[in-house]
Amino acid sequence: MMKPFDFTKQYILEDNIVQLRPLEIEDIKNLIDFAIHEPHLWKYSLVTANSKENMINYIHSAIHARNENKEYPYIVFDKRTNEYAGCTRFYDMQLTNRSTQLGYTWYGTKFQGSGLNKHCKYLMLQFAFDQIGFDRVEFRADNMNERSIRAMKSIGCTEEGIIRSSSLRSDGTRRDSILLSILKNEWTENLGEQLKSKLTN
Repeated sequence: MMKPFDFTKQYILEDNIVQLRPLEIEDIKNLIDFAIHEPHLWKYSLVTANSKENMINYIHSAIHARNENKEYPYIVFDKRTNEYAGCTRFYDMQLTNRSTQLGYTWYGTKFQGSGLNKHCKYLMLQFAFDQIGFDRVEFRADNMNERSIRAMKSIGCTEEGIIRSSSLRSDGTRRDSILLSILKNEWTENLGEQLKSKLTN
């Protein structure tokens, strides 16, 4: 059964490794270094934050979408290093259809491959399926983004197909998007425990 989702509520997700808290305007100070020193992080992203101005716009746009009851963006904090690591969010939240997408995920270079992503995804999927009651969580990525695709498949996503020429990249070229998903029954039957077993301490 789907529970009400309150976009004004502070849904904080955390375990011993990571904390995800709702993104705020003030987080520009926590993320600006990524925009200035690691602009390559948004190579495959539809919405880039690869400069101070773009990061400010990125944060404002994400918060505006939350205020419009469309998205729920998070800032990611790595408890092991005591540093902010990146962002992620729920978007295209179709509450009537009990479906949402999980994406806009990026991490600083030093956090990639550290196990942080699996912790984030586990917390978000657990929240989506077990606490709110979504029946479907969808994932999309540029079909050329091999790292992202491997990461999604490693948490148990099922590939559904390729959406051809689905959207514009930041450089003006069109991209094909790979579509993957996890369903609630898959999560409940085995994927949840499988992903939990892969989490590093």
